[in-house]
Amino acid sequence: MNKDDEKILEIFRETGALMEGHFILRSGLHSGHFFQCARVCERMDRVEELVGMLVKKLDGLDCATVLSPAMGGLVLGQELARQLKKRFIFAEKQDGNLVLRRNFKISEGEKILIAEDVITRGGRVQECIDIVKSKGGIPVAVAVLVDRSSGKAHFECPCISLLEFSFPTYEPDKIPDELKKIEAVHPGS
Repeated sequence: MNKDDEKILEIFRETGALMEGHFILRSGLHSGHFFQCARVCERMDRVEELVGMLVKKLDGLDCATVLSPAMGGLVLGQELARQLKKRFIFAEKQDGNLVLRRNFKISEGEKILIAEDVITRGGRVQECIDIVKSKGGIPVAVAVLVDRSSGKAHFECPCISLLEFSFPTYEPDKIPDELKKIEAVHPGS
């Protein structure tokens, strides 16, 4: 683990964002660890610091707008847009699917950076990519604080993560005995 990764994990632990227990993830998988990025988002100074490190990794990426899925990506996306001096919009759930509401528009050919806090399978990111394309926009990249997909999440545009850190995840019928002994909780996202 490099020095930056250690610093990032320190921030997650310090803010209570890196949790241990038995968690049922939004993906339906089970894990003994959970990144509750909302806990980091209680501390805007820490968000500013983490996003500043992520912006350096974006290396001058050209985009006009940052789009985040609500709720998890809202604070991250807004801070990313602020630091990049770009427009910020978000997608939110309606009838179980992410959609653009609040009269947000995407112009034909508009370059969109998609921002998310944590990805495991990348489903919400893919929904955002689909929204961008359906409106005629161009998804230029995905920026994420934590990629815990173990290299399994792939998108048609580059995915830049601040931290690639994977804890084991388990299908509901393949939970190890030590995890079965702990009450499973849905931590929210």
